[in-house]
Amino acid sequence: MTLLDTARAVRENAHAPYSKFKVGAALRSTSGAVYAGCNVENVAYPEGTCAEAGAIAAMIAGGDKRIAEIAVIADSPQPVSPCGGCRQKIAEFADGDVVVTLHTTDGAVLQTTVFALLPGVFDADYMSRV
Repeated sequence: MTLLDTARAVRENAHAPYSKFKVGAALRSTSGAVYAGCNVENVAYPEGTCAEAGAIAAMIAGGDKRIAEIAVIADSPQPVSPCGGCRQKIAEFADGDVVVTLHTTDGAVLQTTVFALLPGVFDADYMSRV
């Protein structure tokens, strides 16, 4: 099963009663394991948690720490981009050249990198004097 297939399948499990906007994400860790996540909304936080954050949480729970590649899919007119918070989370666990492939359910694809999504990322180097 490809990352896209995994992201597409987990997207169906999204809990999006407010926005009705389902997002699925799948990532491959550097160990080769695949982890998936979908967005989850609730009444107190209707914008919910993001699919990418869910996949990263699953990766950490599975004992892995580094992302090798990631795929995201949504039913949108153009490939859906991770929100700012998820971009920072992705950058925390992936090198800048890691490929991020964004998909629509219609088949449109945009391939980018972590660095292109978040240039000037805040990382541990900023705290090297602490």
